[in-house]
This record gives sequence, C-alpha cells and structure tokens, in this order.
Amino acid sequence: MLAATDRAPPIVLVRPQLGENIGKAARAMLNFGLTELRLVAPRDGWPNPSAGPAAAGADLVLEQARIFDTLADAVADCAHVYATTVRKRGVTKPVVTPEEAARAIHRDAGRSAIVFGPERSGLETEEVALARTILTVPINPDFGSLNLAQAVILCAYEWSKLKALAQPTEEELLPPAPQDELEGLIAHFEALLEPRNYFFPESRAAASRRTLRTLLTKPGWNHLEVRTLRGVLSTLERDRER
Repeated sequence: MLAATDRAPPIVLVRPQLGENIGKAARAMLNFGLTELRLVAPRDGWPNPSAGPAAAGADLVLEQARIFDTLADAVADCAHVYATTVRKRGVTKPVVTPEEAARAIHRDAGRSAIVFGPERSGLETEEVALARTILTVPINPDFGSLNLAQAVILCAYEWSKLKALAQPTEEELLPPAPQDELEGLIAHFEALLEPRNYFFPESRAAASRRTLRTLLTKPGWNHLEVRTLRGVLSTLERDRER
C-alpha cells in the first residue's frame, strides 16, 4: 500500500492546446501541493516557452513534467483513473465530485490519476471510457465552461484539504491583558468621566459603571491594546489641563 505521502495524484492533461494554460495548471497544482504533471500529446510540443511565465514560479512542476503519446500510456501505472467532464458521454461510470474523489484517493490502495481534456472540447468518449470513474462538479447547466486551470484547482484544492499543508502565515495573537491592567484602564476611564458628570444622576451611577466595565472587558484586549487606550486617555488628560 502506498504511504500517505505517495498518494498525491498525477495531473494528466490530454492534448493541451496552449502553453499558457499548461503553466496556469502547474501553478494551480503547486498551490495545493501537487507536483506530478503528465502531458499527453501537447498540441504545440514540449517544452513550451509560454508555459513558464504563466506558471508564476511553479517551475518545478514544469521541469518534471513527463510526456506521453497516449492517455493509456500516461495512466498505465495507476489503479484509479478519474476522468473530468461536465457533459454526459454515453458511458456508464460511477460519478463523483472532487471532494468525493479526494477522499477516495487518500483512502484507496494504488496510485490515482486525475485526467483533464483539451481546453476546447474536453475528453473524447473513448478517453472517458478508459477511466474507472467520472469526476464532475455541480455547475450552471446553462454555462458549464470551466477553463483548464479552474478545473485543476477545484480538484487540487479538495485533495489538499485532507493533507496537512501549512496554513498561510498568521500574525501571532497576544493573550488577553491580565485583570489588573484592565482594572487600571477602567479606573482611568472613570477618573476622566467623573468630573464631567458622566455618572449623573447618582441613582444611575452604579449601572453606568457596570455598563462601562462590561464594555471594556468584553473585547479581550491584549496588553498592547490596553496600553494604547491608556495612552489615548493620558493625551486627552493633558489637553484638558492646558
């Protein structure tokens, strides 16, 4: 059985027409951790000078791309072949979504390949018949045209969701400020508001103080945010004293 790291499916492009689209597909692959690209009879040959700029840095995928004469040759080592199509082909096959295919690829023994047809016409009936499973997406029946890179990215994304890819870098969040800092902030507010009769009338003073406390404790300010607010209040104090 394949190790989890070996389950990444090769992406197979059958008779791709434009180098730019091959490059964009390579970029989509690498975005989501796929690196194995197989090309079947690319129309303009290979390598294609238009692919590199469109790949936007996904050179590794293009450099390692393998060329095949036929789809059968391209998927000869794969136990599971998924043919992507949005049209009915008169071929009786199991039909799955990209999400369902991704789960099966991670689960099933043996290599899997995801096959995409030419930009203009898609896969031929005989090519769909070669696959074990049809992969399709729910799509507007009145406009079912996906470009090649869009189709690749849909499948690559679903596969990546089940693989531990690093998330985009996030700024480390600071912990909430300790209670004594919040108490200092609340007291600072009250000291500024008291001489301005904010807590008037006296019968409403306790409720007003409680509401102010609730307001200032709800966000979970970190210590830098508390210090910033204290700085704002201090500035207002100095302006008032002038």
